[in-house]
Amino acid sequence: MHADQPPAWVLARQRAIGIRLREARIREGLSQERLAELAGIDRKTVVRLEGGQRDVRLTIWLRLAHAIGVPVGDLVRE
Repeated sequence: MHADQPPAWVLARQRAIGIRLREARIREGLSQERLAELAGIDRKTVVRLEGGQRDVRLTIWLRLAHAIGVPVGDLVRE
């Protein structure tokens, strides 16, 4: 593992959080594009987050949770 590469457990958690984001988005009937519009972010960011491929600031999680209508904790819980 490189110093700048996160440990395997972090990557696994990112994937799990991405799955919860996708499930919440679908439950609300939102496309990735619409969620991105509501959250004020790029659609590619939503794609990367749902795939567990991106570290992201708390402000983006807050925007996503608000756009979906769920507490941010519901998206990032263990």
